[in-house]
Amino acid sequence: MHLVSRIIAIAFFVMLSVSLTFGEDISLYPPNVQAVLDSTGDNRGELETVLEHYSADIDSLKLQAAYYLIANMQGHNYVTYSLNDSIGNEIELNVLDYPDFKALIAACDTLEEQHGEIDFEKKDKIEDIDVIKADFLIKQIDWAFRAWREKPWAKGLSFDQFCEYILPYRGSSEPLEDWRETFWDKYAHIADSLDNPSDPIEVTALINDDIKSWFSFDPRYYLHPTDQGLSEMLENRMGRCEDMTNLTIYAMRANGLAVTSDYTPYWANTGNNHAWNAIVTADGNVVPFMGAEANPGKYNLAHKMAKTYRKMFSEQKDNLIFQARKQEKVPRWLAGKNYKDVTSEYIDVSDVAIAFDPEAPDSIDIAYLCVFNTGEWGAIHWGRIEDGLAYFTDMGMDIVYLPALYIDKKITPWGAPFILDCDGAIKTLLPADEATITVKLTSTTKRKLLESTDGIVESSLTAGVEYELSAWDNGWQSLGKQIATDKPLTFEDIPAGCLYWLTVDGSEKDERIFTIEDGKQVWW
Repeated sequence: MHLVSRIIAIAFFVMLSVSLTFGEDISLYPPNVQAVLDSTGDNRGELETVLEHYSADIDSLKLQAAYYLIANMQGHNYVTYSLNDSIGNEIELNVLDYPDFKALIAACDTLEEQHGEIDFEKKDKIEDIDVIKADFLIKQIDWAFRAWREKPWAKGLSFDQFCEYILPYRGSSEPLEDWRETFWDKYAHIADSLDNPSDPIEVTALINDDIKSWFSFDPRYYLHPTDQGLSEMLENRMGRCEDMTNLTIYAMRANGLAVTSDYTPYWANTGNNHAWNAIVTADGNVVPFMGAEANPGKYNLAHKMAKTYRKMFSEQKDNLIFQARKQEKVPRWLAGKNYKDVTSEYIDVSDVAIAFDPEAPDSIDIAYLCVFNTGEWGAIHWGRIEDGLAYFTDMGMDIVYLPALYIDKKITPWGAPFILDCDGAIKTLLPADEATITVKLTSTTKRKLLESTDGIVESSLTAGVEYELSAWDNGWQSLGKQIATDKPLTFEDIPAGCLYWLTVDGSEKDERIFTIEDGKQVWW
């Protein structure tokens, strides 16, 4: 054989050997997509069918959209819960068996008398990558593109905005259902009613007005064990905040409106949490509203927010769960992969640096700021501890915070509470050296103060009920108990400069914390 021919033959043999040996590592897909494919098991073929379908399509953006959905699919799922007693026995509870929330709570109290303490526990988690079908995903992508390209109010949205706020096929952890065609058909002629067909705010309001006419909030769904899917919501026409925001997302995204769900895990000056909708315009402006309740421009958030987060479909690599850290476990609300901090889009914020005294253990390098909510301190943001300091970004102001660590899967207070005032300054709340004050207390929560005809502030406390006053000093320390009359409660010689809490034994812990300024209760 001629020398050149032999060299070519040898080169071909080497190339063939390499491809046979390493061919399984060669991928036509981006690394993040390939990583998901490699983790899917039996359902891999469904995802590959989607990719093959769009690889043959001349519309390359649809392939990029498929990449986006598959690359970010891990962690998206349908979660079910069961109501169990303390030894794990499942208890049946249908919220619609009761005429209202009061009756439902009474029934739960009866169940606890019969079974002991009961609570919801996670039952099943059905991962999208394990069950999603190619036909479902292809239909979702095609209908999303149709809305983006055909609706006049959607044409200014970028591809990135389209991917985050129109393309995703689910809102939270509800069952997978096809909803795009339903709402495309329902609002097919809505453009005929618009004064300005290019205005997304106007069409959002029109669609929301329709949703308001047939879907409503019902507190019984606080005890519904799962997020509802579309079919259940269409049947019952009511739900909790999560259902309202999801239903609204379906209707809006099906029609090319970049609507998302924003939320605060804990209100900063009252109990509970909240989720609502927001529409993102092509120029990046964010307008909050409440699906099935209040339109853009006519919705006001009722309480103070320390932090506001946005549900995203894509993984947010700045989130705590992706950071190198010494502790594996993190608090529930901060363990997610798919939320984005958008606090600065809603309120004035300030960065905060906290010196930890005493120093955090060497095994811990992440600290938390907490707000007081329903009798407990809930972690609302995290910061890395470096040289004894922890830095927290974009914190809401005029709020009381408590520094904490996460030890043995529990929030552990670590330092004194403080007020972050409206100027971004910090006022630490600690017992003043030997200083004492006398206080007259009229309430356990913020409410309008009423005065009697002689100008004396009236008490809103319940006569005959015993109240306990506590002050925070490395935990709640009792300052004494008193039984209320029709007059304010008077506590003498208590430590000055503290954070205080007036409670009733056995209450629902909706009493709020307060400071004393100029002899009056100031609520936080």
